[in-house]
Amino acid sequence: MAVYKSKDIRNIALLGHGGSGKTSLVEAMLYVTGAIDRMGKTTDGNTVSDYDPEEIKRGYSLSASLVPVESKGVKINVIDAPGYLEFAGEVKASLAAADSAVIVVDAKAGVEVGTELAWDNATSVKKPCAFFVNKSDDNEANFKRVFDELHSTFGMSVCPVLVPVTGHKGMFADLIEMKAYTYDPKKGTAAECAIPDSFADEAEEYKTTLYDALSMTSEEMMEKILMEEPISREEAFEAIHSGILDDSIVPVYSGSAVNLWSVTTLIDAIIGSFPNPVIAGKGAVSEEGEPAVFAYKTVADSFGKQTFFKVMRGNLGRDTVLKNRDTDATEKFSHIYTMRGKKQTEVDALCTGDLGMISKLSNTATNNTLYAGEEVSYPKIEFPTPYLSLAIQPASKGDEDKISGGISRILEEDLTLKYENNVETKQMLLYGMSEIHLDVIVSKLKSRYGVSVTLTEPKIAYRETIKGKASVQGKHKKQSGGSGQYGDVRITFSHGEEEGLTFTQSVVGGNVPKQYYPAVEKGLLEAMQHGVLAGYPVVNLAADLYDGSYHPVDSNEISFKLAAKLAYKTGLPQAKPVILEPVGSLKVYAPDSLVGDIMGDLNKRRGRVLGMNPWEGKKGYTCVEAEVPKAEMADYVVSLRAMSQGRGHFDYEIIRYDEVPANLTAKIVADAKIEDDE
Repeated sequence: MAVYKSKDIRNIALLGHGGSGKTSLVEAMLYVTGAIDRMGKTTDGNTVSDYDPEEIKRGYSLSASLVPVESKGVKINVIDAPGYLEFAGEVKASLAAADSAVIVVDAKAGVEVGTELAWDNATSVKKPCAFFVNKSDDNEANFKRVFDELHSTFGMSVCPVLVPVTGHKGMFADLIEMKAYTYDPKKGTAAECAIPDSFADEAEEYKTTLYDALSMTSEEMMEKILMEEPISREEAFEAIHSGILDDSIVPVYSGSAVNLWSVTTLIDAIIGSFPNPVIAGKGAVSEEGEPAVFAYKTVADSFGKQTFFKVMRGNLGRDTVLKNRDTDATEKFSHIYTMRGKKQTEVDALCTGDLGMISKLSNTATNNTLYAGEEVSYPKIEFPTPYLSLAIQPASKGDEDKISGGISRILEEDLTLKYENNVETKQMLLYGMSEIHLDVIVSKLKSRYGVSVTLTEPKIAYRETIKGKASVQGKHKKQSGGSGQYGDVRITFSHGEEEGLTFTQSVVGGNVPKQYYPAVEKGLLEAMQHGVLAGYPVVNLAADLYDGSYHPVDSNEISFKLAAKLAYKTGLPQAKPVILEPVGSLKVYAPDSLVGDIMGDLNKRRGRVLGMNPWEGKKGYTCVEAEVPKAEMADYVVSLRAMSQGRGHFDYEIIRYDEVPANLTAKIVADAKIEDDE
């Protein structure tokens, strides 16, 4: 691979709705530049960027793949990101490495949920965008409708550059030079031709939209356009370059990846108009100083660990030693690689802004900054929080350790996954973005680490407490021929202010010697692990030891501990025991038009709506705030996605425990009894 300078690097995140053809576009770019001699297909499982066995099996991208495309002395690092919502973390990581984004749109389907989310993700981290309207070969493709949707959805900055000629399939009009081109479906090369008269008026309309956008990039360009002076291709590319940088232009190109239509033109546009890493970095990426890198992605499989990084400062050479700012460890970059899908190519050095990979960095993880010389820190990727949880059970006994080991490796590469060994419910829980996401994790556990698991519904960590008051006796007496056991306590149980046990003593006359107080308290603490209704831990319990008796020979600590447990079992059923459930604070962010549906759904979930306000994060969105029991949130990820077609999202955090309604208590008690019987 050639040695490149920063000015000749372009880092592009390829985003879009699932099925829009991103992976096919990568194949086409590789093919027309001579990197591959045969285009693969996702359906055949032989594409460069979808190489993971799970991706091949499922037929779509699950993780971001780095694929360099080289043309005219420029290296375009294309990052093919997944289009499905389950894998939003990969999109976030891709954008951290990229300097701009090309959003692929289906020419038939138009603006879809994935299109909007791609735009939101890119613009939220201030990455310039462009659109590529793919699949123009479809008989139902309608560029005009799709462009109007793009224009109305994403604003006046959206402007056409390369558009299909109506009535002439495979012909595209370049609005900069007002020339038409057809593309060889076997080589992707362009052949120039005149714009047909039948399309002349439509082409002029598109050109007016383009020129309106170009005129906003500089006074000189505005004056040229007003004076109707000719604009060269170089001037137009420079204007688009300026417009992309200041967000005043979002260029739109069209074509067909599978037929190689417009692919070479898109590559030329990326080379001529898209920013290099130093320009796009606006000071964060610098050619000056000793090397520094940012780890944006980790792959940890059965063969080892790969760390993908972006060179943020200086040039990175082989055998460079860097310090990890996050762990204080030093790491030696003995072997540096560039990646093309799964293919590794070792290189001696990488320039500022380039993307590379290094294996076996034991003390480096995603989001880490490594540097030499002056200390530096780069913003961390903000990954979405997973809320859908399922319990995992080993298919074979004794595999618990293998499960933990496999999951710990997968957790290194997927920061939208969370693992928890819940002490209260005695379950191993996986939290993910969706059921599909967790299903992929289960498949990876089996294929990579040979661990088979099943997924089940997680239990709710209920608790118990008492609302009333009861004074009872607990007496333990045992005689077995020799020395016996004797402990006698009288305890008043009531609701306590502290979360745990509030233990007091008001014994008079030495009826219970002080040395047995700790044993009584210990017996109550142990008993509190199992409530009297459904066996859940008891909280907020006050117990006052007010009387009792002892035997000078037979009394001991174990006797008073057992006596306390007997008092507990007798007293709590008399003190109005209740079950408590976890309740969380919920914030739902969704389009204004869906607020009514969301509030109706929350009411069905026993939610208490606290209010709603316009969301500052996105125009036309509302934030609905509510408090909802956790027991009603199990399927909320799926439900909200269905209601909002993927446009809504939420944050949820447990804030307290509330009493379970009486009509639900009986079911919880019955379910607990069934589980005990099993």
